[in-house]
This record gives sequence, structure tokens and C-alpha cells, in this order.
Amino acid sequence: MSRRAGATNAGQDETNVKPQDNSQQKQVMLLAQDTGHFSMIRALHLADLITEMNGFCGFMSVLSSMRYCLSDPQDLTNLWFAFFFMPFGLFFDFFDGKVARWRKKSSLMGQELDSLADLVSFGVAPAALGFAIGFRSTVDTLFLSYYVLCGLTRLARFNVTVAMLPKDKTGKSKYFEGTPIPFACLTGSAIMATFASMGLIHNSIPLGTVLTGTALEFHPVAAMWFVLGSLQISKTLHVPKP
Repeated sequence: MSRRAGATNAGQDETNVKPQDNSQQKQVMLLAQDTGHFSMIRALHLADLITEMNGFCGFMSVLSSMRYCLSDPQDLTNLWFAFFFMPFGLFFDFFDGKVARWRKKSSLMGQELDSLADLVSFGVAPAALGFAIGFRSTVDTLFLSYYVLCGLTRLARFNVTVAMLPKDKTGKSKYFEGTPIPFACLTGSAIMATFASMGLIHNSIPLGTVLTGTALEFHPVAAMWFVLGSLQISKTLHVPKP
């Protein structure tokens, strides 16, 4: 989950806000330029480029899951590649906020980039992995879709409400509303990685299926995506920020 927004929101003294406002104005000016094919690239901060790496890791995870679906199900190489990229996405998600605060250069564009990268890395990528290991019935895919949509909604809510959340002395929000999407992703991915390491995928997924052979057939384990999605959009669940 983005930690970059706190660097630009209320809760800071005036001396901290002015340089960041100037940085944002400069970025907006560069983005609004009509000339120059690469003016947008020049507008990016170092933290933004790190965020792009988060999105890259998420895409590579999705791509590896797709490759696994098209290959021999007994060859788990691409499946493990999909798992491999997830912690790197989490590293870049954490590191971009550190760099933004260290350089005192954060932006609204960076905040949006962060949310979009998180959606790919921690929303779409684990759902693609879930499909790859065997959650493929109609109801299973509805659970996966629900998880992704909850992640999308949770990230949008964060961008809208982050300025109104209580802040500490550094300007960071004191807590998350609902569980952060990286937590949901890592929880679901850890369970799937355990299944894969034990060979419990496809027809061997624990607890088997319910309503087998009907249009409502599903894996009871797939309901974890419903739980993880619901925890993200909770309004009353407050998770303290580290």
C-alpha cells in the first residue's frame, strides 16, 4: 500500500509543505507541455521510477502465470517464477515511499502510479496465480474477481481519504482503513505457494470441490479470496502503520 501520500498531506508544518508544493507544480507544468515526446519521462521523480518497477514485477508475475497455464501442468517452473516476482514487487512498493520522503519529492502522479502498480502486483497477479493453480470454476473465478475489485476499490478509497486520516508528526497516516492490499496478496500467495510445494494443486487442492459437476461447482478454499477482499474494504478495521 502506498506510503507516499503522507508526504504531501496535511499534518506537516509550513516549511515542509512549500518545497513539496513547488515540486508538484513543476511536475504538473512538465506533464502539461504540448511539445516534447518525452516530457512525461522528465516529469517523473526517482520514487516514481521505483514504483514502475513494482508494476513491472506484477506484470511479470501475471505473465509467468499465463505461461504456466499454456505449458505442461507438471512443469512448475513458470509457476515458481510467478511467486518469485511478488516479494520484489513488495520491496519496490516499500522502497519508493522511503525514497520519496528522503528526497522530499512526492507528487499526486506518484500517488496514482503507486495505486495502479499495487493493483497489478497485489491484485491481478495473485488472482492470476489462483487461476493457474486450479481455481478455475465459474464460482472460483467470481471469488478471484471479487478480490481484485475489492483491491481496486480499496486503493481508490485510500487516495480519496488519505488526507483526512489522522497523521503522526511526520505527516504519515497513523493507520490503514481495512487491510492493505500487499498483506492480502502475501497471505493468499503464501497459502498457494504452500499448496504448490506440496503438490496440492489442480485436482489435488485441499477440501476438493463442492457441488461437483454443476454450474455452481467451486473449491471451498477459494473462499479465502472473498475473505481477503472483504477485509480490504472494511471501514471499521484499523491497521496501525509500521
